[in-house]
Amino acid sequence: MESKKLEKPRENGTFSTVQGVMKPDEEGRRVFPTMKPLDGSRKDEAPAAPAPAAAAPAQKAAPIDFSKVEIEPLFADFVDFDTFSKSDFRAVKVKECTAVPKSKKLLKFVLDDGTGADRIILSGIHDYYEPQTLVGKTLIAITNLPPRKMMGIDSCGMIISAIHHEEGEERLNLLMVDDRIPAGAKLY
Repeated sequence: MESKKLEKPRENGTFSTVQGVMKPDEEGRRVFPTMKPLDGSRKDEAPAAPAPAAAAPAQKAAPIDFSKVEIEPLFADFVDFDTFSKSDFRAVKVKECTAVPKSKKLLKFVLDDGTGADRIILSGIHDYYEPQTLVGKTLIAITNLPPRKMMGIDSCGMIISAIHHEEGEERLNLLMVDDRIPAGAKLY
């Protein structure tokens, strides 16, 4: 095992020294970091408050067998920084999400992008998500794309997702971030 001294922040803004220990796991002899106090005591810190009970039990996602996952190859062409920096990625809060009538794939998002005006974005992800499960979530969107009309509705941006193939089937996951991130926060 390897040890290192680390500084751990406390709630009052000061730091305490802790011993970082790398412990191997039993299966593959990989090393995972753990943290423990150097002196073995925590007398100077107040006991932590118990975590609030969750409103609903958390569902555990089935583990992914990564040997069956297919990832698209990376682009060979480079994009210069000036071109990349023109893209405006923002955290957006989902205020409303509904299925678009007469469409099997499209969901209509009404988003808070931090400007005070609602932003409408349509996304073809209804195969992967039910609209009511997305209300209240914080997503990532690119906000400076020109409006694009779909099913007679202007879509003003694009919600960012991650796609891969698993056993020949496409899988999609929206990029969701911590709800403490405010609407309109810019990604760099």
